[in-house]
Amino acid sequence: MYITAGEALARTVAAFEPGLMLGMGGFQLLPFYDAARRLGLPHHLINDERAAIFAADAYAKATGRVGVVDATLGPGATNLVTGLVESLNAGVPIVAIVGDTHRDHSWKNMTQESRQVDILRPAVKELLDVTTPLRVPELVKRAFAIATSGRPGPVVINIPESVTHAEWEYDESEFEVNGAFASIPAYRTRPDSDSVLRASRLVASAERPVILAGGGIHLSRAWAELTSFADALNIPVAHTMTGKGAVSDTNPLSAGLFGRYDRIANSTIEQSDLVITIGCKLGEIATKRYTVPPANARVIQIDSVAEEIGRTREIELGLWGDARETLVALLEVLDGQAAEIRQRNAAYAATIPEKMAAWKTSVRARLESDEVPINMARALNEINEILPADGYLIADGGFAAHWGALLFDAKQAGRQFLPDRGFASIGYGLPGAIGASLASPDKPVLAITGDGGFNMMLGELETARRLKTNATIMVVNNAASGYIKALQHLMYGEEGYHASDLEETNFADIARAMGVHGVRVEDPGFFGDSLRECLATPGISVLDVVVTRDPAKMLPGVDSRAAQVKKGDRIA
Repeated sequence: MYITAGEALARTVAAFEPGLMLGMGGFQLLPFYDAARRLGLPHHLINDERAAIFAADAYAKATGRVGVVDATLGPGATNLVTGLVESLNAGVPIVAIVGDTHRDHSWKNMTQESRQVDILRPAVKELLDVTTPLRVPELVKRAFAIATSGRPGPVVINIPESVTHAEWEYDESEFEVNGAFASIPAYRTRPDSDSVLRASRLVASAERPVILAGGGIHLSRAWAELTSFADALNIPVAHTMTGKGAVSDTNPLSAGLFGRYDRIANSTIEQSDLVITIGCKLGEIATKRYTVPPANARVIQIDSVAEEIGRTREIELGLWGDARETLVALLEVLDGQAAEIRQRNAAYAATIPEKMAAWKTSVRARLESDEVPINMARALNEINEILPADGYLIADGGFAAHWGALLFDAKQAGRQFLPDRGFASIGYGLPGAIGASLASPDKPVLAITGDGGFNMMLGELETARRLKTNATIMVVNNAASGYIKALQHLMYGEEGYHASDLEETNFADIARAMGVHGVRVEDPGFFGDSLRECLATPGISVLDVVVTRDPAKMLPGVDSRAAQVKKGDRIA
């Protein structure tokens, strides 16, 4: 096959059967675009490369398959950086194809030229710089292998114009690929048998064990195994923001979110005599700035990345292995004692639904609040009633992710809650909804984004409309950079607001002007019906929800715990 390297690039990518490709082309990648058209690749134009990587990230989170994006050189490449870091920190498999300058003319003031390789390399798991047409199929296959192995992550294929446009004779066999690298996890490992045996003894002797589940459960697709393990031994499970859905929130063993905001989880962890962390990096948010679990806690840490074990705190035992395989191995060793352990833990496990019920009673006033503007707790409570079990909730950075992780109930185990917590940047909501909708066209998709994050991505309403995306974008409209204004209020009082106010905007009007469905709701009595209307309307809908303008009421948390600020604290 005597073809351009750009076509070789497209043919190799096509062999992995990607379900979604988004990008904005330039001259450097035109042979790739032409081949994508002829080969029928599911490739679509995006209006901003940041949106492309966010959408690909959400697609990959929802499906476990590799998200594919492309960008031209210079600003196209640098626009990918924020989303690439999100995927890197969250362990999301992405392959980004980035054009670069013609090598005969590099560093002669070429248009849009920059040190993009140096800029992109720290933002990704690996950067592969293609220097010859000969190696295009090899390096594309290598990119998919790296993206899906170990802790998944983004890989950039940097390909110069002089390579993409060059012709080369390829053998058809070069475009045969290993389908295992199309999705995660490509490989699974188990800890050594001695470590598994030591861990099983600790679990068997514990009287109040608790599991802390992170995003690694989703990367391993270990939902059934975690649920079986917890149920077999009567061990409560708390989750990080990214780990929501590791077990269903309706499971009587679910202690909910732990860390900076929680329902009952933090106190459960504090009283536990053994903490088992699984696929959880124990970073700042999850540990409430490294205070949860307490310093004297006995901790078993399970992770597929060895260097994460013991990274943020002292632990008693580390197990290096895939979450699913490690849980299976532990339960195999404990099988003969499982019934005895389950019975011994029964009274302890029964306290979890009792505490959760008591918590819900204590906060019912805010969950059912009739206050105007709308209380976010009321909105999330109604979302729990309306969004089906298989629906996706996309949560933008800041308020949306914290409120969602705290109050949204995942009704089944699985990755139905898709926050951008790897980098916690805002602007993820709308493109994340596009990615999730294209991943599962028949499932309801609801995204929660702030007015600031929505402002960043308004132009992608056109993309969503063009791609016939079915999703509802709920804009939390508080006419402010809400998190910042709330923190300014907490730390400096009413005289301390600066650069945190936005102009009042009717986003439903903007949505209608852009040809999509728009609804504005200010009264909580109309919220439920408005949400149902948007979810039932084909295409993209914008639900503009007017929420409190009072910074004292903006921080997530429905139980009104007083924030105590000490020097050096980050209080929210």
